Amino acid sequence: MKITAKTTLDKIMELKNGPEILHKYGVPCMGCPMAKFEIDKLQIGQVCKVYNLPLKDILEDLNKS
Repeated sequence: MKITAKTTLDKIMELKNGPEILHKYGVPCMGCPMAKFEIDKLQIGQVCKVYNLPLKDILEDLNKS
């Protein structure tokens, strides 16, 4: 599966190294208590924009795994 800016966090969490890569870049949504209610709607591109995270680098790492 190709990960893009529109891929939701729940799909990324299904990847073997997905959680580890999100943690590496400090994606804050994973620790947020409300995330469990919207993890299937949060897109990695939106999260990166809000928190000023390096989307290109994150996508590159996710697509390598």
